[in-house]
Amino acid sequence: MAILDQLTSQQAIDLEKRYGAHNYHPLPVVLERGEGVFLWDVEGKKYYDFLSAYSAVNQGHCHPKIIHALKNQADLLTLTSRAFHNNVLGKYEKYITELFGYDKILPVNTGVEGGETALKLCRKWAYKVKGIKKNKAKILFAENNFWGRTLAAVSSSTDPSAFNDYGPYLPGFEIIKYNDLKALEKALEDPNVAGYMVEPIQGEAGVLVPDDGYLRKAYDLCKSKNVLFIADEVQTGISRTGKLYCCQHEGVKPDILILGKALSGGVFPVSAALANNEIMMTIKPGEHGSTFGGNPLGCSIAMAALKVAVDEKLADNAEKLGIIFRKELSDFALENNLVKSVRGKGLLNAILINDTEESKTAWNICLKLRDNGLLAKPTHGNIIRFAPPLIITEKQLLDCISIIKKTINEFDFNR
Repeated sequence: MAILDQLTSQQAIDLEKRYGAHNYHPLPVVLERGEGVFLWDVEGKKYYDFLSAYSAVNQGHCHPKIIHALKNQADLLTLTSRAFHNNVLGKYEKYITELFGYDKILPVNTGVEGGETALKLCRKWAYKVKGIKKNKAKILFAENNFWGRTLAAVSSSTDPSAFNDYGPYLPGFEIIKYNDLKALEKALEDPNVAGYMVEPIQGEAGVLVPDDGYLRKAYDLCKSKNVLFIADEVQTGISRTGKLYCCQHEGVKPDILILGKALSGGVFPVSAALANNEIMMTIKPGEHGSTFGGNPLGCSIAMAALKVAVDEKLADNAEKLGIIFRKELSDFALENNLVKSVRGKGLLNAILINDTEESKTAWNICLKLRDNGLLAKPTHGNIIRFAPPLIITEKQLLDCISIIKKTINEFDFNR
């Protein structure tokens, strides 16, 4: 079979299974085209996208302004490495730092790379500024966090599927309970604590939203002990929760802000760590970097993606439609005992299925949602995350809510 032959869904799945590593368990649908809130499979069936590539496609699939930036820059220059300057990086750095209110950006490529950058900045600051003795700095993480699959990420994880058989683990990390101020306060008694890295909403853990005021109080506790508050906003950033980034809901400006995913609208790997000079300038030339970090193609795309988020008021749309989504599904949950609860903020939401984590109920519901024209994916067994592109209209959202209700109503609990 020639490589360019049109594949059926099963042929494409069989090729992946034979030639690719089995490190993912995707829903059995093979996609070939996307536009706005919609995706099409290789047989031409149309779907609403309710995952948005884990919130990377906040601006919608193939947004024309972002694709225009991609095509224009791709014709000129894609990569120089940081061995030389390029004429786009400085403009991007000025735009994003002014937009988010920081002195400096360190541009990298993936969300986990942004997290690694934040941890290195935190440790440098601990030794150069705070004065912690060499190799004694500790960084706190919240239980059930997820920020990637590197050895540092799995060393800070409490998920056995993430860390099993990858030891020995990196030292200097301590895990505390999420949404527990007393646990944080106790951990901060250690003078060697340099930072606390936390997701404002734990997406992969099932869209766990902390109590109102938690982020503000956690930030204040960190400040009282001269500890850096590091916000992992890779999934919650770029308007997803109803603000440009989620910590803004409580008036918190993190010491280090990690961005990724929708920073490029899902068009190209772009991520960043943002901080002020006291933190960022602790790293000197040669001490951290990335061949592709700050490449002109990524910078052009990121500027376009951010401008779309701002100009099209995607945060406002996420705030407004998120309220509608949660009310409709919460009312529905009162009538259907298969939906235990609904939670979220903006257009990052989830429903908890009234079954065990080990069951396949949520997976089977997602298969039926696919059959009914909507794509979503379970997390942690019995939780279904719903995160459509933020350009979705109220009419489209109500249509999707109808699909979700219809699917669950028709679902046989014992199936």
